[in-house]
Amino acid sequence: MRSKMLACAVVLCLAVLQPVVVAAGTGLEKISEHVYAYVGVKNPSPAGNSFGANAGLVIGSNSALVIDTLVSAKEADRFLADIKKVTDKPVKYVVNTHYHLDHAWGNCEFVKLGAVVIAHENAVGHMAESVESLQHPENFGMTAADVQGTTVQHPTITFKEAILIDLGDVTVELQYLGPAHTDDSITAYVPQDKVLFTGDILFTHYHPFLAEGDLANWDKVLTELEKTPAEKIIPGHGPISTKADLKAMKTYLRDFDRLARALCAGKRPDDVKTIAGELIKRLPDQQRTELPSMVEFNLGLKYLGPTPSTK
Repeated sequence: MRSKMLACAVVLCLAVLQPVVVAAGTGLEKISEHVYAYVGVKNPSPAGNSFGANAGLVIGSNSALVIDTLVSAKEADRFLADIKKVTDKPVKYVVNTHYHLDHAWGNCEFVKLGAVVIAHENAVGHMAESVESLQHPENFGMTAADVQGTTVQHPTITFKEAILIDLGDVTVELQYLGPAHTDDSITAYVPQDKVLFTGDILFTHYHPFLAEGDLANWDKVLTELEKTPAEKIIPGHGPISTKADLKAMKTYLRDFDRLARALCAGKRPDDVKTIAGELIKRLPDQQRTELPSMVEFNLGLKYLGPTPSTK
């Protein structure tokens, strides 16, 4: 039941956060010798560029791997067109950093070309939610035309703790450090290039969606990721980042949780707008986008119930 409520909350939240539609991204940015990515999308729109979600490409001598696939078949086709501009290697693997639509609904176009989808084993349990959500694109600020041809593709390879993908002379290390943004959030690390993809474990200059998050373990995951030798970090949303952004995210989550608990104590759900306004004034990073609506949803779902949740 709680999972169902959270799925509905994501729908409502994204619908409220519809920004002005802008042109699609201008192309993949070269991050390192073997890695390209969409990063730091400005003014994201539901249909136009996947709510600002980042996606990546890792190219080896034998094949290529993509990390997240954007929000629809249409957006995945744009991704594929940009991939063809930088490599003729076949995309053999798709990695979903977690199950949310802006990271996984484009899987179908890669599967058509023979790619296998890899995700954490917990992602499988969310597939029914995704199938149901796809039937109502209007709840996400999209039309039927926006998601035409889109189908939910289940992972065909899952793992519990870690898995290594060999692309020839390049490897990609997938790791699960426990629940964070979601209970299936994973990272992808390219050791040869020292590039780390965090999915939505890291938001840089975006206010994160927290309703499914395990804040206590999320903090531990961010601390653990600070130990990696990564020199460049691709967050789930936002520009190319560094370990300083991992620390900033940890501070942001801690401050938000402390302030939210204090401000919500003894308050009712209909006080949410007032509480959000006061909380935003005290947040450490005022540059984060998606304020105040996302703050209101986080407060309503996580702090204004009978007992504040640590998850």
